[in-house]
Amino acid sequence: MSSDRVPSTREKALNFNLEKNVYGSFGEIGAGQEVANHFYRVGGASGTIAFSLSAYDMKLSDFIYGESERYVCEPRLIQMMNFEFKLTTRKLDHRADKTRFFTFSNTVEVLNYNKTNQGHGWMGVRFQLSPRAKPNECVIHVKLHDNDQKLQSNALGIMGVNLLYGCYFHNHDPKLLLKSLMDNLSRNRIEVDMFRLSGPDFQHIDNRLMALRLVKYGMTDAALFGSKGDVLQPSEALYRKHPLLLRGRFRPVTHVNIDMLNSGLELFIKEEGVEKSKVKVLFELTLKDLSFDGTIRDKDFLDRVDILCSLGHTVMISNYVKYYKVVEYLSQFTKGRKIGVILGVSNLLNVFDENYYDTLPGGIFEAFGKGFGTNVKLFVYPAMIRNKLVDSKTMTIAPNMEGMLTYLWDNNKLADIKNVRTELLTIFSDKVLNMIRKGEDGWEEFVPDKVAATIKRLELFDYNPHVVN
Repeated sequence: MSSDRVPSTREKALNFNLEKNVYGSFGEIGAGQEVANHFYRVGGASGTIAFSLSAYDMKLSDFIYGESERYVCEPRLIQMMNFEFKLTTRKLDHRADKTRFFTFSNTVEVLNYNKTNQGHGWMGVRFQLSPRAKPNECVIHVKLHDNDQKLQSNALGIMGVNLLYGCYFHNHDPKLLLKSLMDNLSRNRIEVDMFRLSGPDFQHIDNRLMALRLVKYGMTDAALFGSKGDVLQPSEALYRKHPLLLRGRFRPVTHVNIDMLNSGLELFIKEEGVEKSKVKVLFELTLKDLSFDGTIRDKDFLDRVDILCSLGHTVMISNYVKYYKVVEYLSQFTKGRKIGVILGVSNLLNVFDENYYDTLPGGIFEAFGKGFGTNVKLFVYPAMIRNKLVDSKTMTIAPNMEGMLTYLWDNNKLADIKNVRTELLTIFSDKVLNMIRKGEDGWEEFVPDKVAATIKRLELFDYNPHVVN
């Protein structure tokens, strides 16, 4: 087989069945009953598969795995892997000295009869790379985009083979493992929006970088992780929340960024229907803002993420250059809840630039229809331009756009942030970054104390405590 040729799904399943000393089980519930079938059909399965379960009935599923309020969710997947791996290793302990055990599990929902739902599912593999070793774990979440149940099941089966194959044949290169999930598939069929690889053989893996690569490789358009660096599945993390989005480079976070967030949040929680306890603050980094000379540097990315995580908020990485796209994305999870977007005047000017939407058939009208739905509101942070405070009412836009701006005002889609600390408007992150790198005194006064402490403790942004200028 040529090294640059992607093996077919059949070839992967057969090669896996022929792999020495690999033995395990399959557990598939809901609509996820396609993966084990690939390994049975190619031959050699008796040397690989100890058993396969497909507890389609919920009562039987509860009897086997334990009761659950929800069935297509990560906790259910973990229940399945716990039960199946324990059963496999305990009952087959007599062969444990020469066997690398695995358990593959999934729980999936495909299109219903009326096609009113979003097909999606969870897949996971718990696996040993050597006999009697503590197991590793790889968990993913997928969204199914085919408009047919059989096609969705087919895509799911291929993805499952790719995942199990990758855990054993590409574990030396986690980036290759991640990329190989899409072998013999296309993004318009299936999307991977969460990936986590953990265990004793992968302690060197930073899953925040894997989340970045999901977006970078085009496997999804956005990925999330929490303040502790834990990767999050978007529909779970944002379910029935009120997202409040702040986009930026955050290189580093300055007092301006925090003032934008605090003042915007103060207005957002006063909006009708917004429950303070349900507000989810999102710091968004786009691939465009992460790139430097056309490349994305892992350390630079992690430096910014470490700072944002130290502030205790959720971080979102996206490939959405245009605001209406990110609003459209968030809307699919919030079930009609209010969405807030905090942005500066300069970014608002881009929103009203018709050239910004030249790839849309409906131009700016299409973008506004998607980006300013019933439950979206922009909170505009002013800027100091030529010693004059400029907001949405005093900024200059094209005459033919003034009517659209008035429409947003009249329909409560836009609000100026008034309670700002104007003395902070002269702080620019690029200047602060240069001061940090050159070892200049005084940069700490431009960033929050917690941010300064984190930069020094972790020596972020090329900070060197031994450089004295």
